[in-house]
Amino acid sequence: MRTQTHHPHSGLELPRARHVGDAQPFVWLWRGWQDLRANPLPSLAYGLLFGLGGDLILLAALGQPHLLSAALSGFLLVAPMLAVGLYELSRARAADLRLGFIDSLWGVRRNLASLSLFGLLLALLALFWERLSAILFALFGDTSQTDALNFMTAALMNTAHWPLLLAWLLAGGLLAGLVFACGVVAVPMLLDRPETDPISAMLASLACVARNPRPLLIWAALIVVLVLLGFATLLFGLVLFMPLLGHASWHAYRDLVE
Repeated sequence: MRTQTHHPHSGLELPRARHVGDAQPFVWLWRGWQDLRANPLPSLAYGLLFGLGGDLILLAALGQPHLLSAALSGFLLVAPMLAVGLYELSRARAADLRLGFIDSLWGVRRNLASLSLFGLLLALLALFWERLSAILFALFGDTSQTDALNFMTAALMNTAHWPLLLAWLLAGGLLAGLVFACGVVAVPMLLDRPETDPISAMLASLACVARNPRPLLIWAALIVVLVLLGFATLLFGLVLFMPLLGHASWHAYRDLVE
């Protein structure tokens, strides 16, 4: 029987967050790898889409410093929604079912309204971050005549720009931390439990973070490292790393939520 926590003021009944050990994020990666091996073609098809999407982002934003930085960080914000099909593949494998790429796309129909609302929220946060980045970068001066890499190099070399760079990193880190805390299990939960609404899913995510701060800090660091490695390999790494993280995130949800 599933243990639930009742919130009298909201009328919500939330599943209880489990406690996991500090090494569990590495177990999630291992289980994600097993799912990827069991579903290589559809999983890598998603990875290829991530890689192509990243390429388009780089090509569109390379000449605009604030757009490039906002797009790369925004990619992390919306990635949980983009990985819905990977969660469905892992969910099906746990039930001894085998899905193809097209079949995995239809899982969203079980809770389309809530998933759409959560996706809209993530999109609005990404748009907010892009506007905030534009404002902060405008304080550096005219950035229209330089490409992003040269601009960032010049900004790092000029110590007068360091406070603004620190402010930008701080703001981005706080936003990313908030999104991670509210969404670490939210999208897999919305996919798995059609009766769940976005508020309940976010509260469940916050409860998981509150009960497992160190393991989920390790998990967040692993996500950032693998995504950065993916971008550092000219997006080729994303073809493998994004499916791996998507499958692993499903197992994180299954371990963290009763």
